[in-house]
Amino acid sequence: MKCTKTIGTAVLAIGLAWLSGCAPATFLVGLGPGGQKLTATAVERDGRLGSPRVVILDVSGLIANAEQGGLLSTGLNPVASFTESLSAAERDPKVAAVIVRINSPGGTVTASDMMYRELTRFRKRSGKPAVVLMMDVAASGGYYLACAGDHVVAYPTTITGSIGVIFQTLSVRPALDRIGVQAEALVSGPNKAAGSPLETLSDGQREVLQGLVDTFYADFVAVVRDRRRDIGADLWPTITDGRVFTGQRAYELGLVDQLGDVRDAFAKAKFLAKVEHADLYVYHRPLDYVATPYAQAPRGATDPQTQINLLQVNLDRALPAGTAGAYYLWRPELP
Repeated sequence: MKCTKTIGTAVLAIGLAWLSGCAPATFLVGLGPGGQKLTATAVERDGRLGSPRVVILDVSGLIANAEQGGLLSTGLNPVASFTESLSAAERDPKVAAVIVRINSPGGTVTASDMMYRELTRFRKRSGKPAVVLMMDVAASGGYYLACAGDHVVAYPTTITGSIGVIFQTLSVRPALDRIGVQAEALVSGPNKAAGSPLETLSDGQREVLQGLVDTFYADFVAVVRDRRRDIGADLWPTITDGRVFTGQRAYELGLVDQLGDVRDAFAKAKFLAKVEHADLYVYHRPLDYVATPYAQAPRGATDPQTQINLLQVNLDRALPAGTAGAYYLWRPELP
């Protein structure tokens, strides 16, 4: 079955190239990284033989413990990819520090916490510092992950914050009633179908789900309080009400440590690692083209497959498959 899928995908790719009328003379067709191991490529050297390494690890798009799909590939699992990169950096004695470059609006509560724990564990176990670099967006679960770093650098134009939890429900029950369609679920208890799109939330069910949201929210705030201890008590109501901030404002509030870019993050990583000189590397899959620190820059922070327009909202593509539930997520384009 796997062989048939591979052949079918190859044929599809060849057909697409031929139909375009401008197919290249040579091309590569694949179904994803498969068993390809990470490789490290230098994107900036200091000219000294045997210099230690600082490696950029990218976290982009929705944070979920699920594969992110594509046209010719099932895609990578963000949690698995991040853990793989951390393990590679930990094992490599040449790596002195890492830069975790985040471009993400957040994701599921559990996946965000998993990646936070993995980065915390990496720092403690390896003794290697981790500098976080926020890109366009590092909000909600993206900010949650950033809290695991030793030092956080943001661009002045970064969008961050959104400290909070969302449990999105959608009920089509009123529409079904209007067209005469009746849906009935046989349940073992009054709260078993809470949140079902075929039902309307009762007050009791709403209380149960709100309890979950409140618990996850308290966990999020506890992480931020633990990692950002210099923030004054008078600022907490503003910081934790779910709003987003620019990188500039986040710096003024104490949510990030520094305004800057990849060069500043690189300099800070070397300082924390107590090395004067280092080469800057990125991890990538074989055959990926890498030439500068921006060559492996993250995809857009929002899912490129999300289609939202005046006539259609594809919620099945707006969130990862199989990841229903509570989110540390900033998605203002969703209803």
